[in-house]
Amino acid sequence: MRGALALALVLAAALAAEPAQSHTRSVSYSSWTLDEGGASVRVRIPLLELTRLAIDPELDVGSGGPVARYLAEHLTLERGGARCGASDPVAEPAPKGWVHFRWRLDCPASGPAWIESRILLDEAPSHLHFARVTTPDGALERVLTEGEPRWSLPGAAPHGAPSPAAEGTGLGGYVVLGIVHILSGWDHLAFLLALLLLASSLAEVASLVTAFTLAHSITLALAVLGVVRPDAAAVEALIGFSIALVAAENGWLLSGRGAAVPAVSVAPLCGLAALAAAGTGAVPAPALLGLALFSLCHFGLLARVARPARLRSAVAFAFGLVHGFGFAGVLAEMQLPAARTAQALFGFNAGVEIGQLAIVILIWPALRALEMRSPERLHRRVAELGSAAICGLGLYWFLVRALA
Repeated sequence: MRGALALALVLAAALAAEPAQSHTRSVSYSSWTLDEGGASVRVRIPLLELTRLAIDPELDVGSGGPVARYLAEHLTLERGGARCGASDPVAEPAPKGWVHFRWRLDCPASGPAWIESRILLDEAPSHLHFARVTTPDGALERVLTEGEPRWSLPGAAPHGAPSPAAEGTGLGGYVVLGIVHILSGWDHLAFLLALLLLASSLAEVASLVTAFTLAHSITLALAVLGVVRPDAAAVEALIGFSIALVAAENGWLLSGRGAAVPAVSVAPLCGLAALAAAGTGAVPAPALLGLALFSLCHFGLLARVARPARLRSAVAFAFGLVHGFGFAGVLAEMQLPAARTAQALFGFNAGVEIGQLAIVILIWPALRALEMRSPERLHRRVAELGSAAICGLGLYWFLVRALA
């Protein structure tokens, strides 16, 4: 087990040496109001996303600056086959960690219209741009991706011909979005893998996955519906902590349940709480102290039971609530109208579950086969090294996000 712990420390140190760019899902948003002469557009994007560009987002986010010009050049409107001219973007007040711009587009021709987004596609091909369009007939939204960066909109067709109907993202599109979101969400996948590494039966896997699914479905719905809106930076940090704790728990169970792992888990949290009380970091001091108490109690309970499967399911549920807020970030920022929220929420959640089950179906049978062939050697080594590597990743994500 010493080798596994050493691997965790080496991995954490190597990651810490890299630039501290703890990017989650790469996204941006725009709201369009169409009229006869063109459109007005408002764009919002996280400051963190702009670090992918060769610009300083802290200095270059003013009206007419490099960020404004970049967005206006990469988010365009065409009507009647001609590109619409954009006015100089104007910076608007924005929440901490975001930039907002607005500008006007005037179209020289009438006819069918198209929105195209190339924002960050060269730097992050998986980037998603959520466009919401308001017309006299109502509002629609669509997810623009590298594969489908253009969206056909209604427009004044020549000679009185009927204008094409704009098609927003439907149920199937949100299912696909959920699948892509979970399959590209490395932190969520790391947490799921940490849970599976020590699962010894299909019933235990079903219990873990059901608890995680139920929990993140609850908070996903609460966040998207606007009932609860936790701080996004704190949520992302807690997701990193959940990964590190479950992976450390794996190593602790494999190594004989000594006192070192609980102590190492709790002491740094108290130190981070002291820093938070002094105004450093994204996670409040009471939350960090609560995590320390939770960790201490959790390891204490585990030490008293011979078969920890039920407690691990309870932890999967508890941290599933946190991961649900992480899933919700993509949909919550879209500001969907009430009539479209239910469809988007159902489709996205279904996609997350499909992607999650696909990972379980691929990974757990392989782990089980490994255990049956070599329960005392190869499987144990894989579980130790895998848990150590995941713990290192979780620690890195937690520290970078908590101290951002």
